[in-house]
Amino acid sequence: MASILDEYEDSQNTRQSAQQHSRLSSTNIGITHSGFVNVRLEEEKPIFNKQRIDFTPPEKINHLAVCSNQLCMSLGKDTLLRIDLAKPDQPNQIELGRKDDSKVHKLFLDPTGSHLLISLTTSECMYLNRNTQKVRSLSRWRGHLIESVGWNKLLGNETNTGPILVGTSQGIIFEAEISTSEGSLFNTNPDQYFRQIHYLEEDGKPTPVCCLEIERGLENKYFIIATTRKRLFQFVGKVAEGSEQQGFSSIFTQNQDLLPSFQEFPVNMGYSEITFYTSKLRTSPKAFAWMMGNGVLYGQLDYVRPDSLLSDVQVWEYTTDIDLSVNKPISIVLTQFHFLLLLHDRVKAICTLNGQVVYEDVFPDKFGLLKRMIKDPVGGLVWIYTERAVFRYHIQREARDVWQMYMSMSKFDLAKEYCRDRPECMDMVLAKEAEHCFQNKRYLESAKCYALTQNYFEEIALKFIEAKQEEALKEFLLKKLNNLKPNERTQITLLVTWLTELYLNRLGQLESDGNTIIFQETRDEFRQFLNSSKHKDCLFNNRSTIYDLLASHGNVDDMVYFSVVMQDYERVISHYCQHDDYSAALDVLSKHCDEKLFYKFSPVLMQHIPKKVVDAWIQMGKRLDPKKLIPALMNYSQMGSTQQISETIRYMEFCVYELNVTEEAIHNYLLSLYAKYKPDSLLRYLEQAGTHASEIHYDLKYALRLCAEHGYRQACVLVYKIMELYEEAVDLALQVDVDLAKSCADLPEDDEELRKKLWLKIARHVVQEEKDVKKAMNCLSSCNLLKIEDILPFFPDFVTIDHFKEAICSSLEEYNQHIEELKQEMEEATESAKRIREDIQEMRNKYGVVDSQEKCAACDFPLLNRPFYLFLCGHMFHYDCLFQEVTPHLSVYKQTRLEELQKKLAAATQSSKSRHRLAPKDDGDSSSLGKGTSREQIKSDIDDIIASECVYCGELIIKSIDKPFIDPQKFEEEKSSWL
Repeated sequence: MASILDEYEDSQNTRQSAQQHSRLSSTNIGITHSGFVNVRLEEEKPIFNKQRIDFTPPEKINHLAVCSNQLCMSLGKDTLLRIDLAKPDQPNQIELGRKDDSKVHKLFLDPTGSHLLISLTTSECMYLNRNTQKVRSLSRWRGHLIESVGWNKLLGNETNTGPILVGTSQGIIFEAEISTSEGSLFNTNPDQYFRQIHYLEEDGKPTPVCCLEIERGLENKYFIIATTRKRLFQFVGKVAEGSEQQGFSSIFTQNQDLLPSFQEFPVNMGYSEITFYTSKLRTSPKAFAWMMGNGVLYGQLDYVRPDSLLSDVQVWEYTTDIDLSVNKPISIVLTQFHFLLLLHDRVKAICTLNGQVVYEDVFPDKFGLLKRMIKDPVGGLVWIYTERAVFRYHIQREARDVWQMYMSMSKFDLAKEYCRDRPECMDMVLAKEAEHCFQNKRYLESAKCYALTQNYFEEIALKFIEAKQEEALKEFLLKKLNNLKPNERTQITLLVTWLTELYLNRLGQLESDGNTIIFQETRDEFRQFLNSSKHKDCLFNNRSTIYDLLASHGNVDDMVYFSVVMQDYERVISHYCQHDDYSAALDVLSKHCDEKLFYKFSPVLMQHIPKKVVDAWIQMGKRLDPKKLIPALMNYSQMGSTQQISETIRYMEFCVYELNVTEEAIHNYLLSLYAKYKPDSLLRYLEQAGTHASEIHYDLKYALRLCAEHGYRQACVLVYKIMELYEEAVDLALQVDVDLAKSCADLPEDDEELRKKLWLKIARHVVQEEKDVKKAMNCLSSCNLLKIEDILPFFPDFVTIDHFKEAICSSLEEYNQHIEELKQEMEEATESAKRIREDIQEMRNKYGVVDSQEKCAACDFPLLNRPFYLFLCGHMFHYDCLFQEVTPHLSVYKQTRLEELQKKLAAATQSSKSRHRLAPKDDGDSSSLGKGTSREQIKSDIDDIIASECVYCGELIIKSIDKPFIDPQKFEEEKSSWL
């Protein structure tokens, strides 16, 4: 018992695997016309893999039940064996404790694996809970032979079954509930209640209730399926929300007035069995299979239908080797795509899709007759037992070959669903679907499928060409193009070019047929193809080819559209210009704002739509370089259009006044336009441009020549003023207006001589040309530099004095006033000189007191031991210290002068000493007197240089504040001394 569930491979598995492999290899897997190669590196495991449990029962196995990994079997007469498949080495054996002749009739295990019902042949029923060791008798159930139990999947748990249905051998359906707890097991019976709620019969006689199944749908709608030997009943009804615990009697009551919905078959083999398939745990079953006399009734469960739960029902009749009189089927189990039928010596697996037997496993006689087959609804394993052995089947990859069956049934969507992860199979399904659609003349669908296959491209393309299906060919090429990878450039180029040709052929055909609606739809589709972002690089690299194709078909509109898509705006604009659609060309220019294209096409556009072009230029603003637009602006000379000229001036004014362009060429060109076509604006422009040469942006010499050529004298005067050629300005202004000349004469404010000269020119012009004495006199009042005597020579001799009387008197008065001012200044100067002499005299009598302990401000030694200087500020210096302090701050000229004075003083001193030794006393006295005067003068000159002011308080030290402490010429020398 220690290795009760150790698995080993049965000797027949090898034969089964060989059969399975033989069956698979006979199918259509491999190379047909597909590009895929199906290579199986190792043999696939069979779908149904049988394993025998290494277990030898001590007694014969009577019955077996498996659910939720819990296995219970009845051995002999009075023994129960419970095994938790998660702990197979710890089996639990329980004795029923019956001393009569009762035998176990059937075992029923609930979906949780917690509640075990044991039906005895003596019409009794016993109960065993998973967590207990004691078998309890259900007293209320006594007298009924239990044939089937419908478990409550919604309310059942480990301690309570919830309301359940129980079917007996007499056709009675009871409702019951079993509950257990620690207290109730010892004090009360586990069965809470046991009441009859319905009765089934066949041909007016009681019949056993072979199977019961309870399922809940939407909106608290319950479905109950009950089967007898040849009838299948359905009970449908709603249970109020929250009243599920009250049971199912209301469902049967709702159907009491009407005959219960059932299906009946004429053949009766004495029993029947129904099985269900659930795709996921804790979900409702999806399909059912009912084993009865006629065969196997198979179908789907539809919980939405109001009348019947069963849908897509079909009957699989038993094969000829199954004789109901001798070899009746024993059990049935339903999987996703197969149902397994248990016979007395073998198991057959029949595919639910096509009804074919796909697997057959024969059991040897040494294990005894096969008794029953059970499927664990939770674990999914199929169990088969005989009296002396237990087997189980693993179902692996059941859907692996389903795609072939769906494909053979032309259910291609389902076939593709079951081979998504197998590209070689998917390719075969798609190829089959494509061929099927092609044969049924569904060419577009065929093309879509063919595009997804690996079939030879040329073969498929020729197929559609021969069938004259250009639309299908186009669809095929489009799908094929979308499936290509970006690095497959050659294939992409080929398909793009071919598709373009197909579209153009189609468009030409539709246009000739006059089918406007389809033509527009096709054109939109074609343009969407040209605008595809996925193939933009290919279209761009091969745009010349596409242009050639479009041109060969004469498709101008699409060529323009393609040019826009490729951002080849130059070609678009050229096209519009060639067709004289200049407004459209300008719209493209304005929309895409390409400066280079503006420069290229503006000359042409300016000749035809100058106003719109200038508006576009103005809208572009600073993004355009006005200098590069000059060729377009100058085209007016060829056409002579007044509108072009005015628009040119408008744009130039926008550049100058709005954009503040400073390019000299722009300003010069605007000047030339003003001079030729708009002279009224010329002077205004020159005045606004500025009055100084640094402010203006045009060429002064060019402007002067331009104004002179067109005779604009006033403008010339303005240019002369800016050029500071005041004499020329006055000379030209006198030819225009005297007042203008006067305004020019006052401009040289810093040069009085030039101003006087200019005013004299004006006065001469007034006197000699205009002969207006009064104006000449006004000139005297306008300029304070002119006197009457300056302009008198300009007058002729015959002019009387009366004209100048007032001017002469005024001039004489000015002279007298000037003389008086000079006298006053002389008196003030005399008075100042007198005060200065008095100050000098007073200074001679001033003195200062020097203490014997005073020190030199420069060397800090006693002052009185050498000649010294005393300044009014209080600073005192030795003569030689002051000399050294002052000398570095003197100018080069004064330093040279100081050296000369020192040499003279030294020479004079030496000469004086010689004369004192050699000459007589009288001569020496007189000589020393003369020379002494010279020496004193030299000392006085030296004092004027070095002692004119205190070196610390005077201007000398202030002026030297910006001089470096170290002489730059001696910097390197000083620097090296520190190293």
